[in-house]
Amino acid sequence: MSTFVSREVREGMEAARIAGMKRSSRLRVRTDDNVYPVLRMWKNGFSVETGKVPGLRGLVDLFDGTNHLYQCLIVASEIEEGEIRYEFKRSTPAADSVPLDYIRDPEAPVGLLSR
Repeated sequence: MSTFVSREVREGMEAARIAGMKRSSRLRVRTDDNVYPVLRMWKNGFSVETGKVPGLRGLVDLFDGTNHLYQCLIVASEIEEGEIRYEFKRSTPAADSVPLDYIRDPEAPVGLLSR
């Protein structure tokens, strides 16, 4: 049994699938001053929409809304069904403080009060 679907119907189904992924995802990828929506993300990569996003490469930042999640070094892996898939060469979790190079005393005061 075979099913034939016309090109227009196939393109419409693909556009609806991509639109659904864009609505359900808050993830964004930022490179330089440009921000693009991420369709989906997995352990070692993510995907963006073909045609709407120029070819990405190198160092990018991944955000969930306004929360900075990762700084990543990426490489394009494949293009399939309206998505460009990127794989992480390196993915470093973002931190909101500078890493310490010493052990902080747990009994140390948090701050000093002036008189």
